[in-house]
Amino acid sequence: MQSAGPDTLAPGGSATRRVDIDLNRLNLIGIVTPNAPRSLIGDEYRIIKRPLLSNVQGKGASPIDDANLIMITSSLPGEGKSFSSINLAISMAMELDHTVLLIDADVSRPSVLNILGLPPQKGLMDVLTDPHTQMKDVLLKTNIEKLSLLPAGTPHPRATELLASDAMKNLLEELAERYSDRIVIFDSPPLLVTTESRVLATHMGQIVIVVESNKTARAAVKQALATIESCPVKLMLLNKAVQSGDGAYGYGYGYGYGYGHVPKGQ
Repeated sequence: MQSAGPDTLAPGGSATRRVDIDLNRLNLIGIVTPNAPRSLIGDEYRIIKRPLLSNVQGKGASPIDDANLIMITSSLPGEGKSFSSINLAISMAMELDHTVLLIDADVSRPSVLNILGLPPQKGLMDVLTDPHTQMKDVLLKTNIEKLSLLPAGTPHPRATELLASDAMKNLLEELAERYSDRIVIFDSPPLLVTTESRVLATHMGQIVIVVESNKTARAAVKQALATIESCPVKLMLLNKAVQSGDGAYGYGYGYGYGYGHVPKGQ
């Protein structure tokens, strides 16, 4: 559900539109929400976000440039990357010291707004293609404190070139440097389906690859990892892993510099 609220002020004084997300609906579909009681999935994402936040805060094994730019992707469609992006963004927004901007960078098949129950909006592609459209015109402030959204925007046939353009580079530099306390999470296309995610990866400080348990082949994961060699930190998130006899799903997490570890049994 969306309710149009008055414009608010984003950091730096930019005007931002307000949208209301139905938190009860999100809770019912298994997404972390700040108003829900403690849950298994909430606990899982507390664990998942901790090394990412440590890197953002400069407390990791070594300093990382642009550590606050985090890309969530997968090898193939359907592994749960958008679900993971949203959960991670909301979980991080519940921290005391950071604001979070969730960008739907899967510009060919955007799904973030749909999952959140919001209608399509102008967004990233419009900023890159229209010199009269600025971030403040398309940024959405939500009723989840410290969480803002940047939709994918109007589809464009030259999306890959736009993501590789100087305009995108300048936008990313502004996002990384202007607001040092802001974490920017990109819901990216699958690595083996389009080239947009490979272009985005060259700008990222950290990348999380979602791997669907008992489905994604090890070869696909290795191939996906080989496409993002330029990023210093790659992390693996094992999704839809059955943990108990009642068929409940759980979420595993592997962390490492360089290639990290491919989940067993894939």
